[in-house]
This record gives sequence, C-alpha cells and structure tokens, in this order.
Amino acid sequence: MKKIKIGHVFTYVVLIFGALLMIFPFYWMIATSFKTAAEYSSYPPVWAPSNWLNFSNFIEAFKAAPFGRYFLNSVVVTVISVTINSFTTICASFAFSRLKFKGRDFLFGCLLSFMMVPFEMLVITNYQTVSKLRLINTLAVLIVPFTTSIFYTYILKGFFDTISDSLYYSARIDGASNWKYLWRVMVPIAKPSLVTIILLNTIASWNSYLWTSLTITSNINRTIPLGLTVFMTDAGSNQQLQLAAATVTVLPMIIIFIFSRKYIVNGVARGGIKG
Repeated sequence: MKKIKIGHVFTYVVLIFGALLMIFPFYWMIATSFKTAAEYSSYPPVWAPSNWLNFSNFIEAFKAAPFGRYFLNSVVVTVISVTINSFTTICASFAFSRLKFKGRDFLFGCLLSFMMVPFEMLVITNYQTVSKLRLINTLAVLIVPFTTSIFYTYILKGFFDTISDSLYYSARIDGASNWKYLWRVMVPIAKPSLVTIILLNTIASWNSYLWTSLTITSNINRTIPLGLTVFMTDAGSNQQLQLAAATVTVLPMIIIFIFSRKYIVNGVARGGIKG
C-alpha cells in the first residue's frame, strides 16, 4: 500500500509540474500585457503587474495597427476554410469507409503516407501553384491550400468504421441514397468526431503564421498572427505591447479549448479505435 501511495504521489507531482510548465508561458504573456515599460525592463523580473487594470498597453497596441481589420480577416479565413475542409473531410471519410471501389485501400494508404511529409517541404510547391493561380496577397491564398486534410479524414473515417453496416444496408433497402444516408444517419452519429475536427481545424487556421507570412504582403490582408510583427523593429520589439496584442489573439482560442477539451479528447480517442 505504501508503494502504491508513493507511486500515486510521484505521478501527481510530475503531472502538476508539467501543468505548471504549460501554463506559465500563458501567465507570463497575460501578466506582461498589463505591465508598464519600467516593470517589464526591471531586474530582477517583476512576476506580477502592480495594476491588473492597466489597459494602456492594449489601447496603444490597437492604435499601432488596424487589429480590427486583422481580426476580421482571421475570422473570414477561419470560417470559410473550416467550413470547406469539414465538408470535404466528411465526403472523403464516407467514401473510404462505406463505398466499395477498386483500389480504395491502396489509395487511402497512399494518402496516409503523405502525412509523413512535413508541411515545410511542400511550401515551395504550394507557393508556385498559388502564384500561377494569381492568388498571392489575397485572402483566398489562405483558404485554397487548406480545403482538405488527410489527418482529419483519417480521424473521421475511423469513427465511420465503427458504425454498424446494418444501418447502411437498412437505409439502402428503405430507398435512401448514399448522400441521404451520410447526412441523415452518419453525420449525426459522428458528432463527437466532427466537433473535434472543427475545433482542431479552427485553432490551426486561426494560429497559422508561416504560410501567411510568405503569401501576404499588403498590410490590409494580414491576419492577427502576422499583424503582431508590426511591433518588431530594427531596434528590437516593444514586448509589453506585443504581448498585449498576443493576449487578444490567443484568448479566443484559449476559451474555445477550455470549453471543448472534452470533445477533442473523446473525438480523437473514438476516431482512432475501430470495433
């Protein structure tokens, strides 16, 4: 019993320590956004601002750049890309899970193999493609390359595979088409995995920086993550203003994650288990 208790205590200590390591960067970002310039540059560091109601950094940050426009661009890109991606994911997952066609398993295996290729290796090819389509420096360039996802298709297909075939054959006998069966039966049942996919895709789209920095050149088409670079100068960066803007950027995703973490875990777990 003592060994078991010691093991439990050690486990909780490790978990608490890991949680603090994960939370500390967010605390430091939020705390610094309320600090004055003197508090930020002081040594030893000031761990908490003297006034947690000091919103001057937020006011100056929104004066320094049109973050309202950046926020709108991020919302438009995220909503459109997530909507299209979810639709294509549902259709592809249904095809690989229920439809019988020659080479289905081989094709799905080939698609899964592309998951081993990091996105950074595809940047040049994708850039050449969107450049030929004349999409550079438009919001469309942030949407078109991300209208499909092999990873999300894999998760949803795994969930579709757990649905009994008897439902499919019963619906077909009753005269339901594949299209009607997909949207009337499978999609409602797969709600946990769909919520997971939508949430993960929303977070990824909202926080996208690398592709945005390469394809967006005008100030008016920037999204929020790229808009944070306005605080970077040759002489350095104004950290308290940058972190104030970063707090506004990250806060929506933190709120979404806090209220939906249960769906993310359940959806990934169910999508990865067959049977």
